Amino acid sequence: MVRNLNHDTFLVIRYVKRRLTVLIDIDGKHEWRDCIDVPGVRLPRGYYFGTSSVTGDLSDNHDIISLKLYQLTVERTPEEEKRDREVYLPVVDNLKLPGMEASLEPMSGLALFLIVFFSLVAIVFAIVIGVIVYNKWQEQSRKHFY
Repeated sequence: MVRNLNHDTFLVIRYVKRRLTVLIDIDGKHEWRDCIDVPGVRLPRGYYFGTSSVTGDLSDNHDIISLKLYQLTVERTPEEEKRDREVYLPVVDNLKLPGMEASLEPMSGLALFLIVFFSLVAIVFAIVIGVIVYNKWQEQSRKHFY
């Protein structure tokens, strides 16, 4: 979506009151469109922002023109201050990953029976084949004349 355009594209990342929002302007119209909005993001304090435009063999060349960082003063209750101070690893409250919505249903009794039955049949079959092969090998070894 951002390749070979005649205008600059912009990206805004906001983190305010445990909400991470990413806005994009790829049309060059100076109109922001929502890209992602994730509530409940808890980031630890004391870390730094870093950027890189390295893409390996430069098949896609991205230039970071500017980076503006602002610290917003947000009034917090003592409870919020304590809760945010205790965050050591980045966490997202109630995160549901794509494809993880469906919970696994337990197997029915018939399915469990069939799995166990066919597993036992396969084990017995392997043992019978093993005994037959072993008997043939012993029979062949007795016929050798030295």
